[in-house]
Amino acid sequence: MRVSVYVPFAISALLALFAPWAATRLPPRPAAWALTCAALVAAGGWVGALALLAFTGVGQIPEVAEQGPWSITVLRAENPVHSVVAVICGLILAASILALGVAVRRHLRALLRARRECGRLPGGELAVIDIPEPEAYALPGAPGRIVVSRGMLRALDDAERQALLAHERAHLRHRHHTFQITWRLTAAVNPLLLPLATSGAFVLERWADEDAAAATGDRTVVARAVARAALATSGARRHPGALAAADGPVPRRVRALFAPPRRPRRLPLIAGGLLLALCCGSLAEAAVDTDAMFAGAMYPRCTSAHQPGDRSADRLGVPLTGRNDCRARHRAEVREVRYPAEAGQQAGMPHPGQAGDRRGVRGLRGAGL
Repeated sequence: MRVSVYVPFAISALLALFAPWAATRLPPRPAAWALTCAALVAAGGWVGALALLAFTGVGQIPEVAEQGPWSITVLRAENPVHSVVAVICGLILAASILALGVAVRRHLRALLRARRECGRLPGGELAVIDIPEPEAYALPGAPGRIVVSRGMLRALDDAERQALLAHERAHLRHRHHTFQITWRLTAAVNPLLLPLATSGAFVLERWADEDAAAATGDRTVVARAVARAALATSGARRHPGALAAADGPVPRRVRALFAPPRRPRRLPLIAGGLLLALCCGSLAEAAVDTDAMFAGAMYPRCTSAHQPGDRSADRLGVPLTGRNDCRARHRAEVREVRYPAEAGQQAGMPHPGQAGDRRGVRGLRGAGL
């Protein structure tokens, strides 16, 4: 646990550095799926590592240790995590959970607003709004809608209009809004993933560009449509939850459309998969080590936890069947002291637990009192 619990943090930083490179050098579709898997694994590793580090401090609270049960003295002697680190990790974990809740609420409101707007728009899949400002975007819904203003239609020729509609149709067909929301939520949990979310937005636009190029059969027309739409909509208002053809770094997208399509590359994907496997493996190892550490603090005086011949033993040689036995014995002893003591107080008798002697309680029960 001394090193493995910190590996997810390092991998999150590596993914933040690797994401911009992958967004420009990999084909957009596999890049989008790779970034989504990386974001989910890195966010889960971030939360898991913070929880493990924070629990080493929470476990030393007497009320929590009583529920274990484990010895606080033994735990403090074996704990490799400094108390200050545990407190800081607990605060970061709480902030991550709060940020996730705020982000979920914001995106749910944006999706509901987009769905209401879809219901109010006229027409079928394509809704043409009669405003002079050039606008074009895709709204998620059930089903989604493509919204284009008459000002945008006047700014493009016929071939560019077809390219623009194919671009927006690709956003809806591949559910790019789901990718976008996933990246933003994981970035809310793990701030190190903010570069990944930014790179992911560029990848989605590149994915829709490539689909539009395949649908029209002319990459130059798509590049020209993207450039003209970006110039026409510069300074226009943004619609929450919408994806537009003029989003993202337009010069980079235009350069990519003038170049041949990217060929699939397996080596970066394999390297990224190995990093994610390392993140999951290190987190699992840290969880096992933490469990073994608390198990060692749980059974310093429990003889039933050291029975030989049990194959289901952890790293400390503590049989897994002995854990439930020790917990049951501990809770039975607590009930044995607590409830007779309460009965004695109601009868006006002195509290035998005040002297710290459990044999007094057993003696009272044996005497029939």
